[in-house]
Amino acid sequence: MRRDEFLPTFFYIKIFFSPPRMSTPSYDAVIVGSGPNGLAAAIVMQQAGLSVLLLEGNREIGGGLRTAELTLPGFRHDISSAIHPLAAASPFFQTLPLARYGLEYLTPPVAAAHPFDDGTTAVAASLADTAHSLGLDAGAYQRLLGPLVAQWPNIANDVLAPLHFPRHPLDMARFGRSALLPATVLARYFTDEKTKGLLAGMAAHASQPLSNLTTSAIALVLLIAAHRGGWPLPKGGSQAIADALVAHFVTLGGRVETGTYVRSLAQLPSARAVLLDVTPAQLLQIAGHSLSSIYQWQLRRYRYGMGVFKIDWALAEPIPFTALECTRAGTVHLGNTMAEIAASEQASARGQHAAQPFVLLAQQSRFDATRAPAGQHTAWAYCHVPNGSRVDMTAAIERQVERFAPGFRARILARHTFDTAQLEAHNPNYVGGDINGGLLDIGQLFTRPALRASPYRTSQRGLYLCSSATPPGGGVHGMCGYYAARRALRDIFRLPAPPLHGQ
Repeated sequence: MRRDEFLPTFFYIKIFFSPPRMSTPSYDAVIVGSGPNGLAAAIVMQQAGLSVLLLEGNREIGGGLRTAELTLPGFRHDISSAIHPLAAASPFFQTLPLARYGLEYLTPPVAAAHPFDDGTTAVAASLADTAHSLGLDAGAYQRLLGPLVAQWPNIANDVLAPLHFPRHPLDMARFGRSALLPATVLARYFTDEKTKGLLAGMAAHASQPLSNLTTSAIALVLLIAAHRGGWPLPKGGSQAIADALVAHFVTLGGRVETGTYVRSLAQLPSARAVLLDVTPAQLLQIAGHSLSSIYQWQLRRYRYGMGVFKIDWALAEPIPFTALECTRAGTVHLGNTMAEIAASEQASARGQHAAQPFVLLAQQSRFDATRAPAGQHTAWAYCHVPNGSRVDMTAAIERQVERFAPGFRARILARHTFDTAQLEAHNPNYVGGDINGGLLDIGQLFTRPALRASPYRTSQRGLYLCSSATPPGGGVHGMCGYYAARRALRDIFRLPAPPLHGQ
């Protein structure tokens, strides 16, 4: 980090953050973990007029929302999350004045591009542009996605929520009819391999075999987001989202302590409610002795999904994609056909490493000049690997990039890699490299992390889980934190939560 970038951050921390203190006064609520869900929970509790303490084990807040100079000075890389369609469209984040704290989203003209070996490309952009890129399937695509795009305002709050009776049941039923299908089954609606490949790339964000039920859900949500507002990225890096959220929390009167790694509930100051932005593995470590035996049994049965192997590059020039559409996209899916992508995801789920892994690539610096020195660029990519894998996938990932961008390797100035263990060391919620906080298949879709009347309550009164291990699951949207805080406000304080956007 350059000195001129470090000083504002240091000044910010000195003003708003306090060093760790164990002898703290009592609070109404204590939040452990400052990922997007922990920050959302803290804000909701503070908005209700409570006294709230937010604790973070690292020196920097943000969880998966962090940006750092991982390769060379002046090259700013997103450590985890990079492109944020759900953050910009979050029903809770939309209620907050985050632009006041410097958060600015930049939206590439193409949300995602999907190149093929034959030189053609499918794009996720406007509904019309996407349909146009799909040739013979243009009409079928518009018939499937058009109504869902139009109905999204009616169902967004229900899709990004725990199981409940929806406000617009007919619209939700239309979405669910396709969303519950395996992506490999929904693909039969189309005839062109381009359309099937585009769908497969979207579905692969689910981090599970494409033959699993509900893998169409994430594909449809991402496509709807692309058609309605694009896939934006925050100017300056993903850290900007966390910085804006914590600045708003502090402005409301909240308190933050960094460098306080919580290993036991005994470390915490007294509070009427404690909300943990952790997954079941950490919950058992922190509070296992105070949880019921049945609840502990359920937590131990919780399943984590595939891990990821991630690379960040400092580049002398932008990636030389052969397809022009890829140069206009913030995200590029590298996997060719549905068959190839499905085989890659199936291999990782079986504990194998694909020779041609599906690669999710982001090129933020094409649209954000703050990410690299003038004329130079950054790139960010990962592929799925078996949970806990220590295999170096650098060569395999770079072969996939070179496949669609000949000459790419010659532009690399430096690289930084994370295997699954290094990701988990950076963020303990990434158990075995699982960046989604647990497998989001049909077996855990409605019961994560355990089968209970409320997924946010633990078996101990006043102790709640607010991480992506609860509904609606992974992604930067803060909705897990919002609903956990709403549950705690009702249970403990008999207070309402602030309404969501559109309510």
